[in-house]
Amino acid sequence: MARYTGPVCKLCRREGCKLFLKGDRCLSRACPQERRPTPPGQHGSGRKKATAYSLQLREKQKAKRAYGLLEKQFRMYYDKAEKMRGVTGENMLILIERRLDNVVYRMCIGASRAQSRQLVNHGHITVNGQTVNIPSYLVKEGDVIAVKDTKKDKPFFVELKGAKIANLPKWLSFDTETLSGKVESLPTREDIDLTIAEHMIVELYSK
Repeated sequence: MARYTGPVCKLCRREGCKLFLKGDRCLSRACPQERRPTPPGQHGSGRKKATAYSLQLREKQKAKRAYGLLEKQFRMYYDKAEKMRGVTGENMLILIERRLDNVVYRMCIGASRAQSRQLVNHGHITVNGQTVNIPSYLVKEGDVIAVKDTKKDKPFFVELKGAKIANLPKWLSFDTETLSGKVESLPTREDIDLTIAEHMIVELYSK
């Protein structure tokens, strides 16, 4: 499957905010967004007048890049959200938040969404006792997400056992001793901590 393989720190600089694409590095002084908070490229520091379209585009790009999605995938979630009851922008973000790779990241099993996606792809994660290797799998309320029993003795997961988890979303629970968690409820817009103006994305796609 196609995926972005370039330098991810440039993506944060381009969007002008931290997208937390490299785990703990994003919280340290080594983060390029801290040292060079200007867009990448020769003319990155130049002042440009933002148009309505450019603002909408930047919000879409920010959301896509934060969740590690391609344009076709992202548009699919918008089309699905548009057919649902409620606010289209909020429905879209909630659908993306329910992706299995994002849930693994939110449970702090993976340090970043990219790493969490790799854990899912390689068959390290189970849902309700069954191995699921599809990162886009949408979790449901009551689903039990866990590290596969045969993988728990790997050094990566041994290091995770007993660790303290900070900022675990209220709609999820996770036990670092058993390396298993549960989707206590479906997320709401208030549970999504990304600063995204989703109404601008809706305006962009509805033109």
